[in-house]
Order: sequence, then structure tokens, then C-alpha cells
Amino acid sequence: MKESFLFLANGFEEIEALTAVDVLRRAEMPVRTVSITSSLQVTGAHGVTVKADVIYDSTLFADPAWLILPGGMPGAENLAGFAPLTGLLARQLASEEGRIAAICAAPAVVLGRAGLLKGHKATCYPGFEGDLIGAEYEDRAVVADDKFVLGNGPANALVWALAIVDKALGNDRSRGVANGMLLYPCGNDNFDFLFG
Repeated sequence: MKESFLFLANGFEEIEALTAVDVLRRAEMPVRTVSITSSLQVTGAHGVTVKADVIYDSTLFADPAWLILPGGMPGAENLAGFAPLTGLLARQLASEEGRIAAICAAPAVVLGRAGLLKGHKATCYPGFEGDLIGAEYEDRAVVADDKFVLGNGPANALVWALAIVDKALGNDRSRGVANGMLLYPCGNDNFDFLFG
């Protein structure tokens, strides 16, 4: 299975980043956290410091499965201001199988401002809708299409992460992870009530 990468900038939303990593690893999807700073230590929006797996400048991103962007402020602004990441996201979008996931402010601040959501349905943290340039905004917890899985905020981090698993590996795997975490209703065959 191809590797996925989750990007960390100072000021990232901790619950979004760590929930995504946890859920993907439970689903046995290989994912590495990537610091866009010069240090492996990255501090989130609420003062939680985590140690990334790798530093961006020393990482080869060869045909990644998913590029994943947590939100948070100023984390999303810091991601958006990191030009190498913007280029990588554009290449990922242009690739046949490459997928991108983003949540909270990141869909708007990182992807929308860069014009990467044009023609796609999207959601984001309330108040950032104006930055979803060329996208069709939907006021939903999670919006998924062929290229993107986008979430609207921290309370929906688990649902967003499960939607990534669902898109990558199918409903059986996402349901298995959700049930293992005791997300009710246990045994539900259809998570449409969560992320459509």
C-alpha cells in the first residue's frame, strides 16, 4: 500500500492531526507525519508539542496515496505559506490516483486560496467559506468526492478520518475501525448518517 503524509506546521489543530494519524494506522494505512519546519518538534494551536516522523526537506514524496492537512490557526496559514507544499499539492491533484484530505481552515486557507478546489464540492470551518475559490460550498461535517475528503472542524475529526479510510479502503474497513473504537451505532452497515 502506498504511503500517506500528514503535514504539521506550528499552530496545527492537535485533535485533527492526531485523530487522522491514529485512525489511519488503526486501518493499517501507512502514514507519516511531516514537519514543514526545520525541527521534528512541532507545537500545536493549544500548546501540545509533538515529534513528527520526518522533516519535509529531507523527505521524498514519491507517488503518495494521500496528502493530509489538519487545520488550526495559525497552522493552516503556515501550511499555506510554505511554497514547496503548495507545489506538492498541485502535483498530487494532477496525478491520476493522488488524493488530498483537509479539515477546518485548511480546505479554504491552503487549498481554496491556491485554486485547487475549483469545480469541487467543499466544506470548511465557518467563516472561511470566502476562501473556497471556485468551489461549491456545502455546510456539512464532511464532503468527499473523487479527489478530496474535506472536513469542517475539530468536533468532526473522527468522522473525517473515517471518511479517508472509507475512500481509500472501503466501507468494511472504515466500519471495522469505527466499531473497534465504539463509534455507535455499532454494526451499522452505512455511515451515510456520518459523512455521506
